[in-house]
Amino acid sequence: MEIPKGFPPLAIPDDNIYTSERWELGKKMFYDPIMSIDSSISCGSCHKASFGFGDNISITDGVFGRPGSRNVPTLSNIGYHPYYTREGGVSSLEMQVLIPIQEHNEFNSNIVAIADKMKSINEYVEMSEKAYQRAPDSYVIARALSNFERSLISGNSHYDRYFYHNEEESISSEAKKGADLFYSEELGCANCHGGFNFANYQFENNGLYEKYEDQGRFRLTNIDSDIGKFKVASLRNIGLTAPYMFDGSLSTLEEVIQHYASGGYPHVNKSEFLKGFEISAEEQAQLIAFLHSLTDRSFVENPVFQP
Repeated sequence: MEIPKGFPPLAIPDDNIYTSERWELGKKMFYDPIMSIDSSISCGSCHKASFGFGDNISITDGVFGRPGSRNVPTLSNIGYHPYYTREGGVSSLEMQVLIPIQEHNEFNSNIVAIADKMKSINEYVEMSEKAYQRAPDSYVIARALSNFERSLISGNSHYDRYFYHNEEESISSEAKKGADLFYSEELGCANCHGGFNFANYQFENNGLYEKYEDQGRFRLTNIDSDIGKFKVASLRNIGLTAPYMFDGSLSTLEEVIQHYASGGYPHVNKSEFLKGFEISAEEQAQLIAFLHSLTDRSFVENPVFQP
């Protein structure tokens, strides 16, 4: 739980302070298919360490081969998010873990039923008593999973070593030029993807479609000005999390850059920041080199986080 240089303190609820016992319990749950109704998939089935705790396909299936509804988001630095789901309708990580459990196309399960299964397993009962001084129940499941997920802190990329630790050779000259482009007023990437985690967590319509089948934040608010708006995603480990966008519709970083260069499709709610820009093949390669510098191999390859 060491906080990387350049990162703010991590807010942790008073009733779920980090302990090794809680972390170990949460990790066990994260990789246990007991969480799904047919014991076929776990949290780790979709959130794979090698892909920044995301996935490498557009839409990941849930139980019984049911297709998911959105691209799997990365869990890198998930503890720093101010709210959860792409609509932003969940206020805490402890509450968020309930969403995939009950979703018909994900685990299609019930947290009370899961707790009952765990109570019949001595190891879970013993670990739960040590961690939270109570038998496995809804309270324990939500908090243990969150305790583990908050530890998924990624802050040791080549970018971090260059910008925060002054290791001049950590990134290439090409990536340095890409950084200049990223932070330039012309491209404006940092308008949405600024800060230590490369996300402002605002809700934006990025012109991906003229008409949205998935209407984004509108599903939560029922406000027309929220149609097609989704929470801005972090760019950390972006080189590992293709395909991109909420529906996985763009396969490569090149496609993403060309989408933003075009200014996106017209939509009444499209962000004011999307104005389009010109970018040469050389500049695009430089920008992609910078984005790849956000990959944190020490995080995704850390055996501590492996099943």
